Amino acid sequence: MRVQLFLAIGLIFTTATASAQDARVVPSVTSTSIADGTVTLLHLAPGYTTSVKLAEEVSSVVIGDPASFKAEHSDSEPRLVFLKPITEQPAESNALITTKSGQEVTLHLVSPGKTDQDPKVDFLVQYRPPQSLLVGADRQSFLIADTGPIAPPESPMDLSRHKSDPVADELGAQEAISAPAWQGKELHAAVGASVRSGRQTIVGFSILNNTKETIELLPPQIELVGSARGRKDKQIKAETIPISEYRMTNRGLAPGERADGIVVFERPAFKESAEKLDLQLARADQVDRPILLPVPFTAASQGGVQ
Repeated sequence: MRVQLFLAIGLIFTTATASAQDARVVPSVTSTSIADGTVTLLHLAPGYTTSVKLAEEVSSVVIGDPASFKAEHSDSEPRLVFLKPITEQPAESNALITTKSGQEVTLHLVSPGKTDQDPKVDFLVQYRPPQSLLVGADRQSFLIADTGPIAPPESPMDLSRHKSDPVADELGAQEAISAPAWQGKELHAAVGASVRSGRQTIVGFSILNNTKETIELLPPQIELVGSARGRKDKQIKAETIPISEYRMTNRGLAPGERADGIVVFERPAFKESAEKLDLQLARADQVDRPILLPVPFTAASQGGVQ
């Protein structure tokens, strides 16, 4: 009887060990490129770290659910981000990695938790730099160069006829303002000049990080905000105005650092008297606490025609 008991215990232990050994992760190493509007799916598992290697230095990392996933980034490895789940339960979240040039990598994090199945785990995801259209010097080209006549050099008068870039001009003008009319506490913001260029309106703005930590800024937004008749304190309308272009000198700000930018949009043809245009600026980690700055409905001056 005792021998049979030992055999039963040994059989149970052997079966459990074999089952644990059979549940092995399926490692994956992939290489991809950064593309606007795409989301990369990352498979994670408890007990394993997933490495994400960028083509340039990382400026910030934001996790949607920090209670389920953890991100690590070290200045000694400025191009690497390490991600891992910190719960043994199944979990999903998103993550946003921003590089110093302003490129954004959007990730969808998925962890099956502790499971007896064979989970797939991305050990390394490496982002390639953008491919150049130039042919390397070490490659032969079979294209024959055009043998057309060489055009004479342009005169200064011809160069003056070239169209200027009104967006770049307004951004430079905003950067030249040494003391904007700041509003806000932790995040100082100010609206600059409003210029009409063709059917577009160009508005300049400046942002100053008045906190003691590095922050990441979200892209600016323009909203048409209205209130109920007779009750100006109750907003009933907030319509987002499409933005055709925006430019910012920097979106990752160190303490005391300033960024300047412009936003280009086509304003509505008309509005009610109780409605107004607002420029919305916010931090990536405080999207629910934006700064709202009034934008003139009528541009103050006329710029170049696009």
